[in-house]
Amino acid sequence: MTAKPTVPLDTAHWSARLAELAARHAVPGAGLGIWFQGQQTEAATGLANAGARIEATTDTLWQIGSVTKVWTATAAMGLVDEGALTLDGPLIDVMPELRLADEHLTRHVTLRHLLSHTSGIDGDFFPDAGRGDDCLERYAELLADQPACHPLGATMSYCNAGYTLIGRVMERVTGVPWDALMRDRLFRPLGLTHTATLPDDVLRHRAATGHYGDPPQVVAEWAMARSSGPTGLICSTPADVLAFVRLHLDGGSAGSGTRLLSPDSVRAMQTPQVELPGPYPVGRAWGLGWALDEWDGLAMYGHDGSTIGQSAYLRVLPEADLAICLFANGGNTGALYTELFREIAQELAGVSMPAPLLPAEDQLGTDPADVTGVYERSSTRIEVVEQDGGLLLRDRFTGILAALAEQPETELRLRPMAPGIFVARRPEGGSWMPVAFFTLPDGSRFVHHAGRATPKVS
Repeated sequence: MTAKPTVPLDTAHWSARLAELAARHAVPGAGLGIWFQGQQTEAATGLANAGARIEATTDTLWQIGSVTKVWTATAAMGLVDEGALTLDGPLIDVMPELRLADEHLTRHVTLRHLLSHTSGIDGDFFPDAGRGDDCLERYAELLADQPACHPLGATMSYCNAGYTLIGRVMERVTGVPWDALMRDRLFRPLGLTHTATLPDDVLRHRAATGHYGDPPQVVAEWAMARSSGPTGLICSTPADVLAFVRLHLDGGSAGSGTRLLSPDSVRAMQTPQVELPGPYPVGRAWGLGWALDEWDGLAMYGHDGSTIGQSAYLRVLPEADLAICLFANGGNTGALYTELFREIAQELAGVSMPAPLLPAEDQLGTDPADVTGVYERSSTRIEVVEQDGGLLLRDRFTGILAALAEQPETELRLRPMAPGIFVARRPEGGSWMPVAFFTLPDGSRFVHHAGRATPKVS
């Protein structure tokens, strides 16, 4: 899709805005990419590594985090096109050794469940399964002891583990490690010269590192374990990410004309598979890989990513032929994203970004007894209690996540937004985040927070 540009891309202007807003929000370094109606520009500002004083440039590699999931989904859909995988056949048909939390889940989970985050596998599971080519195989074996957080297909709960399992399923049907699959099926056909999955390859380029705190301090760990590859370990540049996006804007064809994905698979990835239980900043529904929403009446697909001190944001408005990506390595990256993307969408395409979530003016009569209690899954314990005439949510990471998080425990005061739906924000400020309470047909209760469904246990 390429239209005659109606608004020229002013590289100097957007470079200046990136620098101004990154400084305002205490972001050490950032990279920006914009595709608009046949025009493309990239910009960079600040430091890729504040400790070593390494400047961020347009060819700096950033950790794109969970934006990786869309790349993994794209490669998986390519295998569906070829007949090596099916969306709705049980995965155990192609991976007979698969063992999950229970017999029903093992025998009935499908690729569609994994791509749309509806499998129920408790997804924040990050063991170190080693650095060898067998790391995904070893990771998949560990899933036998990972509990389910909701019944298969019952709701949406963001699932990192499910995407690592997709990577293993692709290895199983091709005999090729995930890292090599991505090179062969996406990186090379798209002509990407600054995209990699392994630290050995990233080190050939200028690479960003994450930061915590103010003043920014370089994180102690650069990246997560190799077994997290399919869920979040691609490193790339704005230009290379935009080349990947154009594959989807152009119906599955690379710039060279090589077809990597069928038009049907491109459409399927952008088709809602599950509605979220409540509002969510990235989207209101999930497709096969993409988060889906509307901006000013126009379809939007995108994804966010978060690694150890790095953040990534990708939004695509196909009807406006507009794609924006932003990578940053510390500070208030959410505020930078919101302010910058709002400006870009409005000034280039005349599209208004959705209004931020806000609490309601009225209390809406929510009975505290309906929501107070303890909600828990393997990586998180959430307590909702009454305090000072209102509701307080205590969110505590457990296990491996507790060691990786800058703040393992947070307290959030809940403010009503709609029946069963609240918003909260961190004590230091920032955007309001949704917290939705809901009940499944079987009577089990959940809280949906940070995209995850956590069951009530007491």
